Amino acid sequence: MVQKAKILLVDDRPENLLALEAILSALDQTLVRASSGEEALKALLTDDFAVILLDVQMPGMDGFETAAHIKRRERTRDIPIIFLTAINHGPHHTFRGYAAGAVDYISKPFDPWVLRAKVSVFVELYMKNCQLREQAALLRLQLEGNGGKAADGAKEPAGLLAELSARLAAVEEQAEALSKQLDDESADAAAVATAAHLERKLTGLRRALDALEPGTGGSASVPSQN
Repeated sequence: MVQKAKILLVDDRPENLLALEAILSALDQTLVRASSGEEALKALLTDDFAVILLDVQMPGMDGFETAAHIKRRERTRDIPIIFLTAINHGPHHTFRGYAAGAVDYISKPFDPWVLRAKVSVFVELYMKNCQLREQAALLRLQLEGNGGKAADGAKEPAGLLAELSARLAAVEEQAEALSKQLDDESADAAAVATAAHLERKLTGLRRALDALEPGTGGSASVPSQN
């Protein structure tokens, strides 16, 4: 069973959270509510999220301050943030949002289809990254566990490498299709850059696997997944 991605919805108004849930329910992912910046930061301590939808105008800790805390934490700094605001204060206000680490900035009332499409891109990228981490974990087991020798009941190294290669090929195919989709839809630069980063990590993992194939004359280290 494929694990669902979590999407964090942050807004101090319950009716706005309800509207967001209605728009994003079609994505069939796990939607998590937070009614304040403090509540959002608490949720981020324990769960991993694919993307954060963050209201700018909130009492107490506003969206900009909340984003600053998120970006300062190593665990959460790479999570995409989409700012939502009911008031357009002009270019300076928008620039402040991007400076705070937002990947996008949408003014209310927003087009439900556009918002859902943007969120779905980051969910797809998150799922591909999860698959990539799984492949990397299996590869590390092969490299570091048992010194390259199969344990009792485990697959032989050659068989495990073949399985890893097949799984990686499936992820590579999906990532390539996603990149083409982003090009066709003229997606925003942040999503395209994230997809390119994913492809670079896939390339590094493929090189490591190729180096482990018999006859290559050596082993390879697993590329960093940061």
